Amino acid sequence: MKVIHTAIPDLLILEPKVFGDQRGFFLESYNQQTFRDVTGVTATFVQDNHSRSGKNVLRGLHYQIKQPQGKLVRVIAGRVFDVAVDLRKSSATFGHWAGAELSGENHRQLWVPPGFAHGFLVLSGQADFLYKTTDYYAPEYERCIRWDDPDIDIDWPENHVPLLSAKDEQGLSFQDAEVFA
Repeated sequence: MKVIHTAIPDLLILEPKVFGDQRGFFLESYNQQTFRDVTGVTATFVQDNHSRSGKNVLRGLHYQIKQPQGKLVRVIAGRVFDVAVDLRKSSATFGHWAGAELSGENHRQLWVPPGFAHGFLVLSGQADFLYKTTDYYAPEYERCIRWDDPDIDIDWPENHVPLLSAKDEQGLSFQDAEVFA
């Protein structure tokens, strides 16, 4: 597995080894020992999630203020632009974002540590998005920051109006959001 560092030191893009031939391909999507060896992260994953979304669906920017979740995310079909925003006030990259294209073709994964808001925009006709989390979903602690907050200023690809859930339409500004110490 290859690690690609982003502008935010704790946020990592992972490229698994893909073995392919005329029949198709094989890859190891997760191996706890390899993950720990290449990232230095000793997280334990407790929940796996799968979402399917259509083109221009934007999910996020989500996080849990208590029971924060680290996420190992990937796309198995389609393409998304995946984004994480550092909400750790003590971090040198507080308020900064980094993004990566994840797709069923490039097999890349993104490690999003606890203390980050996370979201993605679907670029293909449809995308199947999988993620492992380090803590359980706790709706009472879930928070959302606006995807288009000018203080964060994410450079989302494509100039389309995203399709948002009612919850995401009500996202707070970065200035009003609860953040981590």
